Amino acid sequence: MASLKALKIRINSVKSTQKITKAMKMVAAAKLRRATEAAEASRPYAERLEAVVSSIASKVSVGPQSPKLLVGSGKNDVHLFVVATSDKGLAGAFNTNIVRLARRQAEALKAEGKTVKFYTIGKKGKDQLARTYRNDIIHSIEPGDLGKLTFADVQGWGGDLTARFEASEFDVAHLLFSKFVSVLTQEPTAIQLMPVAVATDGTVPSVGASVEYEPDEEEILADLLPRNVSVQL
Repeated sequence: MASLKALKIRINSVKSTQKITKAMKMVAAAKLRRATEAAEASRPYAERLEAVVSSIASKVSVGPQSPKLLVGSGKNDVHLFVVATSDKGLAGAFNTNIVRLARRQAEALKAEGKTVKFYTIGKKGKDQLARTYRNDIIHSIEPGDLGKLTFADVQGWGGDLTARFEASEFDVAHLLFSKFVSVLTQEPTAIQLMPVAVATDGTVPSVGASVEYEPDEEEILADLLPRNVSVQL
């Protein structure tokens, strides 16, 4: 049986641990709150820009001088999957669900005779995809501390992807990520990143008003299309 002194030491040790874990919980809650606010604050801008780009693109007559980000390569043979995950684990199925979606869509395209390449953002996605598609990963990025990540960093990634697209390394790029719904719910999502997706069924995303553009639509698109790639990333 433990002595009274040993029990007192144990009690003090448990109390000290409680203080430390309480402090850690407060720090984690603050970080989570900032991350939640950042995710929710950036989404309206990204969605509105995508709607504006689609709206302008639907009004443009496609021709030889049209930006490649708008018209594409004219082919649909090589697909690039930009898979965005985290650098760290201990996040439940957060990373696994994104990778599972990437694998499912990649296998479906391969069954159609397409070529699929991967561009990974985040160490966890790279590690999981490398088990099956090691030779298909053309580039990988490990952002590190997301708290220090800036839009300038993402613009660099967007510029690299745009340059690869202009160089005809792939025909279509898809962005695969986890869409934030709530702290407990994130939905694995895939969107077409390049070329810009334009509605072909007559439905165009509303921008909320009838707009006349100055300068003309082609000149505006030349500036907005590369920016839209970075904003969606």
